[in-house]
Amino acid sequence: MSNLLLRTTTAIRARGANRRERTQPNVPTARASGWYEDIRRLSCAIILAWFALPAMAQEAAEPAPKITIGSKTFTESVILGEIVAAVAREAGAEVIHQRQLGGTEVVWNALKSGGVDLYPDYTGTLRVDLFDDLNLETDSELRAELNKLGLSMSEPLGFQNTYAIGMLKGRAAELGIETISDLRDHPDLKFGFNHEFLQRSDGWPGLRDAYRLPQRDPIGLDHQLSYVALTSGKIDAVEVYSTDAKIAQLGLTVLEDDRNFFPDYSAVLVYRQDLAERAPEVLRNILTLEGAISEEQMRGMNSTAEPPEGRGEPESVIAVEFVNEKFGLSAVATTRSLAERIWLRTKQHLLLVGISAIMAILTAVPLGIVATKFPAVGRVILTVVGLLQTIPSLVLFVLAIPIFDIGMTPAIVALFLYSLLPIVRNTHSGLIGIPRGVRESAEVLGLPPLARMRLVELPLAAPSILAGIKTAIVINVGTATLGGFIGAGGYGEPIFAGLRKQDTWLMLEGAIPAAVMALAFQTLFDILERVIVSPGLRHASSSHSEN
Repeated sequence: MSNLLLRTTTAIRARGANRRERTQPNVPTARASGWYEDIRRLSCAIILAWFALPAMAQEAAEPAPKITIGSKTFTESVILGEIVAAVAREAGAEVIHQRQLGGTEVVWNALKSGGVDLYPDYTGTLRVDLFDDLNLETDSELRAELNKLGLSMSEPLGFQNTYAIGMLKGRAAELGIETISDLRDHPDLKFGFNHEFLQRSDGWPGLRDAYRLPQRDPIGLDHQLSYVALTSGKIDAVEVYSTDAKIAQLGLTVLEDDRNFFPDYSAVLVYRQDLAERAPEVLRNILTLEGAISEEQMRGMNSTAEPPEGRGEPESVIAVEFVNEKFGLSAVATTRSLAERIWLRTKQHLLLVGISAIMAILTAVPLGIVATKFPAVGRVILTVVGLLQTIPSLVLFVLAIPIFDIGMTPAIVALFLYSLLPIVRNTHSGLIGIPRGVRESAEVLGLPPLARMRLVELPLAAPSILAGIKTAIVINVGTATLGGFIGAGGYGEPIFAGLRKQDTWLMLEGAIPAAVMALAFQTLFDILERVIVSPGLRHASSSHSEN
């Protein structure tokens, strides 16, 4: 059998060689054997590729793990968020840092809903503020409650940032105040506290009761603005944090908590448990921050971000410098030029205003028509959209978060609701202002209702409708800056960051482009009105508004 196979193979090779010799008489015989060798190598390569390519494709298709980090509206929280982001990026993660999202409740709810995967907080805040009804005494008890919610907590990062009460050193010495108990002897002192501190059980309500303080009605202020009020003599005492750079910069006296009211405020990271499944290696890298940051280092980073002499370093740069020095990494901070920052925020702001305006126009104009044709229903519509307008805009933004999480969506929904009233009202007033004779003429001509609306009534009401749309959009440009408070981006981001850091130029970086955009929209609609509306209707509309 083997001899037969050998003879057959030899015959096939011989016939192949004869054919090649006939077609290519000048090709040497050695090249024929080389041809078979090339085919054999190519076949091996194809077989290897057949098995290797699926594995290579799977490896190439596997995306980098994505994590979203949140931070509160104060500098230390933003810096800690940037530190976590830098470490996560070095571990290969695609990171989104939702900066300065708001107070504790906003970020906490975003964590529970999955809007963020991780954020820095403090054990005292978690135990006393978020789980105040459970009277948790230890970190073990706190972790057990977090586990019930699908959350976990890191070990302390290495420093505490406890609450304290601070006064100007000269004022405290003048009154002989060294402890919080000493405040009882001075009932006329004026206090200025952060709004969150005024509501927390580990803040003013608990402090007042624990020390039986006689002072009432402290002023609610943004934390950074409270320092301005303190140095100008408008108030006598503020809440401070033990790692706050302003303590040394302003020469504050920190009053002794002689009744040990404030709990332990060790800095920790709170994160969703599914992060360990989605990005285990990234989480392991992040947890190397446990015990890595001292109180002195944290205070130094805060001071670098908020120096007394002028504009501080960006938090991202401070964070990268820290992780590179601490862990020997070579991370690079991503910074943008002024033009790049303005262009990015302009796109975000246009998206907020544009989508909400289109939604409002498509909803409000039909509602205005319905309100005109059915007066009883119209009164209900005008009442509802009027009530929406009375809700403070920031409240409307925050109320949308539990339904739509953080980011652009709740901001767009809030702006949409806020835009309804001017468009509905102007559509309604424009339609009911059409003279009865004009309506009757259209009916006499035999036009059906839809044709009358399309060809006669809407064109006549166009100046009023356009004015309502213009008003809604111009107002929305300014209101959309509140989107920076809930991670929606836009011009509000530098405004809130500048307010937090008391950086006027940073605030103007958002305020000036917002004003320019509002003027641009107003000019655009003025031009659009000249194009769409006939001169006679424009004159009639202006005369009607003057009367």
